[in-house]
Amino acid sequence: MAKVLVTGGAGFIGSRVVEKLLSKNYSVCVIDNLSTGKRENLPECANSTFYNQDICGNSLEEIFEKEKPDFVIHLAAQVSVGNSVSDPYDDARTNILGSINLLELSKTYNVKKFIAASSAAVYGIPKNLPIDENHPTEPISPYGLSKITMERYIRLSGVPYIIFRFSNAYGARQYLSKESGVISIFDKMMKNNEQVSIFGDGAQIRDFVYVGDIAEIFERAIASDVNNETLNFSTNKGITVNELFLMMREIYGYKKAPVFLPEREGEIRDSILSNDKVVRLLRYDKFKTLSEGLECLKNL
Repeated sequence: MAKVLVTGGAGFIGSRVVEKLLSKNYSVCVIDNLSTGKRENLPECANSTFYNQDICGNSLEEIFEKEKPDFVIHLAAQVSVGNSVSDPYDDARTNILGSINLLELSKTYNVKKFIAASSAAVYGIPKNLPIDENHPTEPISPYGLSKITMERYIRLSGVPYIIFRFSNAYGARQYLSKESGVISIFDKMMKNNEQVSIFGDGAQIRDFVYVGDIAEIFERAIASDVNNETLNFSTNKGITVNELFLMMREIYGYKKAPVFLPEREGEIRDSILSNDKVVRLLRYDKFKTLSEGLECLKNL
């Protein structure tokens, strides 16, 4: 039974990845400091071990020594663009120094593959849409900068790797704050019949990928012989925030009009990621449509 260490494994994406791995009979070791993740997101299972630990912590080596993972899935991160602007030190500490800590231990303990979550934020302002992996990386926020720096450390580490650059993830268990994904915010507001706010004019374009598809692609990345690749992961389908609002209003039966607020600093206007490479290399094309994913979310 192969063992997978999952950082951020009690979070929105991580807990779904853990569930998927356990269903495929992997042994799973979870590291999460519970800053946004929740212990109750994780199943009680004989093949799963949980450590309440920060990835920058000094005792991380004790976990590697005890668990000796075959694979590492690295999801722990500071993910807020706004927080990266207001506190770039904390952003760099987690996303860069924490990642280096994991990489050095992965080298020491002969990890077979290091699979990391990056972000579309590394590209900055798109020069063309959809964005493929050869697009220049010119981040416009400290968050995007810390993610591209993490990527470069991974490539220099000598550990076999796959880096996923995700578009906008959504689904159950997404941590809710003012910096959360737009779908999770709309979901909460519409279910509670509260006022929905849209930052900017709402014409900005995003593509959204369902969390269940992300869990599937991580498991497929472990099982595959693909190594040393950087892959976008998205549905390759764009929608404006205004169109998203109208779609969700129809699905949720919501009646109120949105309130428009000033756009937020450091956010990219339009983003659609090409998924051609991940479809070709990992043979994954069973993406849940946005309407299907929203129906799942609404019924939770």
